[in-house]
Amino acid sequence: MSSDILCRSSSSPQRRCTLPSPGCWVPTAEAPVYFTLGTHGWGSPGSRGRASGGGIILEYEKGGELKTKSIDLLELSPKTDVDLLVKEIQKAEPLITASRTQQVKHLILRLQEKIGQQDHHKFYLFKVLRAHILPLTNVAFNKSGSSFITGSYDRTCKVWDTASGEELHTLEGHRNVVYAIQFNNPYGDKIATGSFDKTCKLWSAETGKCYHTFKGHTAEIVCLAFNPQSTLVATGSMDTTAKLWDVKSGEETLTLSGHSAEIISLSFNTTGDRLITGSFDHTVAVWDIPSGRKVHTLIGHRGEISSAQFNWDCSLVATASMDKSCRLWDALSGKCVATLTGHEDEVLDVAFDSTGQLVATASADGTARVYNAVSRKCIAKLEGHDGEISKICFNAQGTRLLTASSDKTSRLWDPHTGQCMQVLEGHMDEIFSCAFNYEGNIIITGSKDNTCRIWR
Repeated sequence: MSSDILCRSSSSPQRRCTLPSPGCWVPTAEAPVYFTLGTHGWGSPGSRGRASGGGIILEYEKGGELKTKSIDLLELSPKTDVDLLVKEIQKAEPLITASRTQQVKHLILRLQEKIGQQDHHKFYLFKVLRAHILPLTNVAFNKSGSSFITGSYDRTCKVWDTASGEELHTLEGHRNVVYAIQFNNPYGDKIATGSFDKTCKLWSAETGKCYHTFKGHTAEIVCLAFNPQSTLVATGSMDTTAKLWDVKSGEETLTLSGHSAEIISLSFNTTGDRLITGSFDHTVAVWDIPSGRKVHTLIGHRGEISSAQFNWDCSLVATASMDKSCRLWDALSGKCVATLTGHEDEVLDVAFDSTGQLVATASADGTARVYNAVSRKCIAKLEGHDGEISKICFNAQGTRLLTASSDKTSRLWDPHTGQCMQVLEGHMDEIFSCAFNYEGNIIITGSKDNTCRIWR
């Protein structure tokens, strides 16, 4: 819901602005400033930023140009001392003047209340979508959570309206399994699909039209990612290479060669100047973008890599491996800074929370673990599933973990205590994929039973 609020100030002209969250003009000597606060990421879909517990966006004019600046509230919780927090923000940010502290405090209190409510949210089954005629491979939300996509062995990707559960588009054209799918968040106007037919396709999320088919890989595409600017798509393939494609022209811009086995995981950092690729050759490569130069090879695992992720500030890389361990690496030096052990079988997935303070791992041993990224200690062991856990993810607020398992259930956990808060039951076969929306109040699960379930 957007708001249209005009606040008068003696030192700034009266102006009106429509933005995603309630806010108010803050006068400065240079230009008026508008600040907003929200729980589902920084700014509107056209602005760059991240999902988090919440944050303040400053929008201001400088030299006739609209500029934005964000203030992190990543550690905001129901227990935070708001008065102290407001003082710290005021000290650090000259754009926020003394006359506006009460308004900042009011907004932060509202956000704090919302975070507290989310902690106690119980999910109910909203809809079962007989989504595909064959098993699903992956599910993904757009940034706002208004729509989501499902990929399938039936060679299609489908676009769904979250609120109604109605199918919006079927993206047809691939000649084999559609395995990797993603929106170009935070924008959400494009979708990329990677297929076992060795191609990647780029689609309009609004119309379902296919813009480009990226051809060049010589084996199945199993992972893909948009860069944060949405100008490039990276694809990883069983042919041991990753390729970068220009979103506008549809041309290949780079081939990243160097792995000696299949690439099964890739991910950009939050600035888009680094890409990591995880391979069955037991290594992870760190690449400079756009030059394509290999900056580091992360060597140490004794088994295939299953997943590789950057934390938010790009200082750490987490890698999950079939060697039953997860490792943390210094992204700048390429040195291993910790080996996180404890699992009794292959580690199949790894995820950071939005602050980068927690690391969660999912294993074939049927358990998940949560580690403190600073102390490297295991702070919670998540036990309850009766089968391997193939997927794990935090909500944007960092207050819940979601797991998908071969035992046909998805579970919600408290990441700090390891307590299971809820079991999402009903699927008739193993669950491959699961996701939160950015608000943290809707979940989608995709299963081998050919269905997708919406929980809210």
